[in-house]
Amino acid sequence: MEDTTGSNPQSLGLTEKLKSWLSWSWTYVCFIWFGMVLIMVYVLWSPLKLQETLTSGRERLLFIFEWWYFRKYGTSFIEQVSVSHLRPLLGGVENSSTTGLFSSVNGEAEPRPSVSECKVWRNPLNLFRGAEYNRYTWVTGKEPLTYYDMNLSAQDHQTFFTGETQQLRPEDAVMQKAWRERNPQARIRAAYQAIELNHECAAAYVLLAEEEATTITEAERLFKKALIIAGKDINLLVYIKRRLAMCARKLGRIKEAVKMMRDLMKEFPLLGMLNIHENLLEALLELQAYADVQAVLAKYDDISLPKSATICYTSALLKARAVSDKFSPEAASRRGLSTAEMNAVEAIHRAVEFNPHVPKYLLEMKSLILPPEHILKRGDSEAVAYAFFHLQHWKRAEGALNLLHCTWEGTFRIIPYPLEKGHLFYPYPGCTETADRELLPSFHEVSVYPKKELPFFILFTAGLCSFTAMLAMLTHQFPELMGVFAKAFFSTLFAPLGFFADKMESFMPSSFWHQLTRI
Repeated sequence: MEDTTGSNPQSLGLTEKLKSWLSWSWTYVCFIWFGMVLIMVYVLWSPLKLQETLTSGRERLLFIFEWWYFRKYGTSFIEQVSVSHLRPLLGGVENSSTTGLFSSVNGEAEPRPSVSECKVWRNPLNLFRGAEYNRYTWVTGKEPLTYYDMNLSAQDHQTFFTGETQQLRPEDAVMQKAWRERNPQARIRAAYQAIELNHECAAAYVLLAEEEATTITEAERLFKKALIIAGKDINLLVYIKRRLAMCARKLGRIKEAVKMMRDLMKEFPLLGMLNIHENLLEALLELQAYADVQAVLAKYDDISLPKSATICYTSALLKARAVSDKFSPEAASRRGLSTAEMNAVEAIHRAVEFNPHVPKYLLEMKSLILPPEHILKRGDSEAVAYAFFHLQHWKRAEGALNLLHCTWEGTFRIIPYPLEKGHLFYPYPGCTETADRELLPSFHEVSVYPKKELPFFILFTAGLCSFTAMLAMLTHQFPELMGVFAKAFFSTLFAPLGFFADKMESFMPSSFWHQLTRI
């Protein structure tokens, strides 16, 4: 009994010494670790070529800063400095002015995207305010159009119908003020005032058709009346005929709408920037005239012409339609893709690279809203406008959405990220999110370009390094407090071990511990 009681304090003293030694060593572990790092750097300086490694490390830090700047501001820091500060010194001049019909919004795209990458375009398939947008407001109480979007439309109408070069008549002056009015009722009253001044004021009837008419039939009647009195004003003629074709399309007279659009394109062949072919493509898809759709694509899907989501995704739809009814991911993984399937997948990848926001709307992963009157190419606003009118055509092609679902995410493994060149198009512009937030209503969650997630290893390493650096800094600043914290931490950590040692001691003979301590 005396041996047992004498050995217990001895074993407990050994445990306490071990705990105190670990607590004491924690205070100096950072200094020991730092010394070992210095020794390793000294020993391995020559074999590992650390000087070259440090040089590459500086380059990596520069790349990380460049990546961060790109993520925050949407442009390269080096490119920004070059364009903003060096180019003016070297005599570079940007030619961003555009002239011609509808040039305020729908000017031709520049060969390079540096100037027009975030240009706002008029939506070729925009809805009628009175007959469509206002209905949404009556039902939901929400405004589907933003003030920025409507202001752009007002500028368009002023440019289209009351040009600066012609001598303004009294009714034209009234209509100029009418387009600028923010209140819809004030615009309608101004239109009636212009009609009182001149019963043949076509622009006033256009405004009434757009905003006062509560049905498409009533809007069509007013547009026909405006067409009769439009005279030889090309701007008015083109606008009215296009809207009449859209009225026919909405009222189910699709063949008549197709004929009107074809006649309009033949009558005014130089107005390609109006994108009337996009109206024609949608109407032909409704007729399921896929051969005619392919003929239109062959004319407008050209490398020299500005692209759009309608062009890219319609081309993908036609190629997907040819193989989608028999497509199976399991069968494709076993036997590989056929030539036709490969062409369809490549067309989908091309379309997704141009506008990566569209698939989520086509696959109904995001809810649709009414499209705005203006869109930003490659942006969320264009995706909303395309999916709103073309989702039904994708659903009609059996298996097309299934093929899109299986292949669209593979596009992001092809596109270089984040600062290199694009695969088939120019790199995705970083300013689309800001512009889309101006065009789309606040209740809509703007889609942002899909971001690649960082690998877990990088996140884990960054977290571990940050945690180690924080501990080192806290130990240096508050050594006593960190010592207390370390003692408490290790006491908690070794509590199960002490409990296990006590249990083992109760089972082991006292002589065993005595002989072990002598060794």
